Amino acid sequence: MKKQCFFTLTLFLLMTTAGYSRQKPGPILTGKDIAVVSTKYGKVRGYIDDGIYAFKGIPYAKAERFMPPQAPDKWEDVRQTTIYGPQAVQSSLLNWGGQGDYNFGFQFNKEPQDEKNCFVLNVWSRGINDGKKRPVWVWIHGGGYASGSANQLPFFDGRSLAHKGDIVVVTVNHRLNVLGYADLRGLGGKYSESVNLGQQDLVAALQWVRDNVENFGGDPNSVTIDGQSGGGGKVSTLMAMPSATGLFQRAIVQSGSTLTLGKGEDSKAYGMAFAAALGATPQNTDTLSQVTYQQLVSAGQTASNTLRTAGSTIRGGFSPTVDGKYIVQSPFDPAPADFSKNVAMLIGTNLNEFTYNNRAIITPQTIEQVKANLTRRYSTEKVDQYIALYKEAYPNDNQPQHILTFDSQFRGGAIKQAAAKSKQGGAPAYIYLFTWQSPVNDGSLGASHGMELPFMFNNIAMGRTLTGGGKEAYELADKISSAWINFVKTGNPNGKGLPKWEPFNPEKGATMIFDNACKVVYNHDKKLFDFISANPPANPPGPR
Repeated sequence: MKKQCFFTLTLFLLMTTAGYSRQKPGPILTGKDIAVVSTKYGKVRGYIDDGIYAFKGIPYAKAERFMPPQAPDKWEDVRQTTIYGPQAVQSSLLNWGGQGDYNFGFQFNKEPQDEKNCFVLNVWSRGINDGKKRPVWVWIHGGGYASGSANQLPFFDGRSLAHKGDIVVVTVNHRLNVLGYADLRGLGGKYSESVNLGQQDLVAALQWVRDNVENFGGDPNSVTIDGQSGGGGKVSTLMAMPSATGLFQRAIVQSGSTLTLGKGEDSKAYGMAFAAALGATPQNTDTLSQVTYQQLVSAGQTASNTLRTAGSTIRGGFSPTVDGKYIVQSPFDPAPADFSKNVAMLIGTNLNEFTYNNRAIITPQTIEQVKANLTRRYSTEKVDQYIALYKEAYPNDNQPQHILTFDSQFRGGAIKQAAAKSKQGGAPAYIYLFTWQSPVNDGSLGASHGMELPFMFNNIAMGRTLTGGGKEAYELADKISSAWINFVKTGNPNGKGLPKWEPFNPEKGATMIFDNACKVVYNHDKKLFDFISANPPANPPGPR
């Protein structure tokens, strides 16, 4: 019996150390006088979740269709903010669903959509109205510029990070796709500011943080913005927006480094073709506010077809563009904006990014099969060079199919972004590569796009279908979430449990490898990515 008790106690201590104690969570406390905070627009009431104050669905702005965001309406009574608000309207084609290893792993939430009431954010904090100034971390969701939400994934819950790091966590929804990124300036009049509306929404959300976060226990002068995939693109773009200057002091870009944006004249021309497809003219724009969302989507497709038929080189689509006012330059090409010089950055990618659902990473291939596949992109001589450079970068990888399934695009963009930041001579940039392989579904996802998310949110328990929920996942999550918290607090991710992590510069190329054994490598894949940069593959994947 003593031996059994000793074994049980030892197992409990090991599990607690790894971060996955089986203790029950604390109580939920809610009521009309519990978790009440004043904002500029009225009082809000949240709830207490195991000691953490949580507020969901707080309005930060309002806007009419295709109009810039304005301050929300004020309210008299205490507003209940205890459930998530609706996500931005998005095409059903962009909603996640169906079978497959990827969808099983991520368990995407299905949410209500609302065009007018999607301007909401969520807040978690250890304390409210207490005079403390906790660092603030603002999460911007992915989904390209077309889909997604702050509640898109179960592990986007901010309670764990707020508790562990004593930071204030904020997550935000904003307009997307045609409603968030149509450029209608060519119509003039009230539409003269109708450009980059989704990015304008994010600035409005950051202004709300500046003006209100103190009552939620936060410091408006210590704000970090963070986004993954398309969210990383939005973070990159915010660094090229003068109106966002001073609203954040640090920035994190995860698998979404964006160096260049489209030209304003091109997006304006596409916007006019879009308006014409709806029958709108500068003299009569009434139809823009009257048609359904699906009609807007169809008009976008019609505009693309019209321009293509006319032989135009303008690519149809809705995403940020250099408009000269809200976004004054491409974010990092040829150089980052001077007004973002003192913003420290944390930049990184995952080893396998867009290899999922087809199980390619675990389907054995011979080196001859790999070569045959690569000859679709390169000559025989270059195929041999590509394989040799991969083996030099990853000498311990003996599975030939991995030569085809490692990320050959996002990592290159991250290196270029970090190099541009380093060259600027301001605040540093740190770079990471997440290589941890999920054991779920026979290991078919590898270190795929988004795999790092439950780790940095410190929410392995909410992402067990993605990570497996084993001891190694909890241990790595503790290290990664600690690095994020350190960066949010100081602009430096170094701390206990990780080797010394140097800022990136092109000469040394320091990269933190996040895996069961974390380590720092130096330009380990430089030759490989120099080759890829000089010989880019056709049709690379983009941020999602």
